[in-house]
Amino acid sequence: MAQYITATADAHGEVDPGLRVAARFLPRGYALHRGLRLPRAAMALAGRFGKLRDVETHAVNPNVGVRLHRPDGLPYRAPALLWIHGGGMVMGNPAQDDKLCRRLSHLTDVAIAAVQYRLAPEHPYPTPLEDCYAALLWLANQPWVDPARIAIGGESGGGGLAAALAILARDRGEVSPVLQMLVYPMLDDRTGMHANGPARRIWSARDNQAAWRWYLRGANPETTVPARNNDFTGLPPAWIGIGTHDLFFDESLAYGERLRDAGVPSHDEIAVGAFHAFDYILPNAPVSLRFLASQCRHLRAALIDQSA
Repeated sequence: MAQYITATADAHGEVDPGLRVAARFLPRGYALHRGLRLPRAAMALAGRFGKLRDVETHAVNPNVGVRLHRPDGLPYRAPALLWIHGGGMVMGNPAQDDKLCRRLSHLTDVAIAAVQYRLAPEHPYPTPLEDCYAALLWLANQPWVDPARIAIGGESGGGGLAAALAILARDRGEVSPVLQMLVYPMLDDRTGMHANGPARRIWSARDNQAAWRWYLRGANPETTVPARNNDFTGLPPAWIGIGTHDLFFDESLAYGERLRDAGVPSHDEIAVGAFHAFDYILPNAPVSLRFLASQCRHLRAALIDQSA
């Protein structure tokens, strides 16, 4: 509890020294209330700069694809992670995470399949989630993958979809992920409903409300939003990483606590003084490297060390 109180108090404090210079120039959100054209163009540009040319691509079905990162020397029945990109479920693409996925796969000896899913508002709930589920089944059925050593993960909106996917996979019983890696996840549609907190970098309360509205498009949040789930039993263990300056800080800690209350192991990795997507913007900052190292340790512990 003391850890949470300290971190919550820091939400109004100083930005981490390694992030401080960049923080001065970062926007206070995407201004999604003005429309998606410019935000999507900005994320597409980031995706083009981050895209690696030598990545395997595979079609899951006519609407869903994956970008596959496989380090050399994997065993025949390899561990694998299904990765879901961020963008509030309304923008982005898996190529924007090519460098992250390659780095993570090489550091962990885990194959990573980054899913291309359809986006809201053109494709609201349940389409993005079902696309991710189709990719999960595809991955589990690959002959070179060990279906008993599959994790799911994602960042921001992708982290929220990963949490929802863990619930869906549990309920359907066709595949059983052994870890959910939730990187500053978008879990609760109520966050930002009363925008009376400090201004946030990268992702604002107003952005959050617009994105959830477009994703849900009239669907009942009580049965579709991970934070509103009432049954956490039987879910895979979780790694939840969050910065204290992130809009999602409180909802992330609350989610981890509810998992633990249900008997599900959950690790909270708190990056003090970090804002949303800090590790994407400054991957080599000390706080970002510590954040990545924690992801690597927990991914290897779940998928590799337990089978050694």
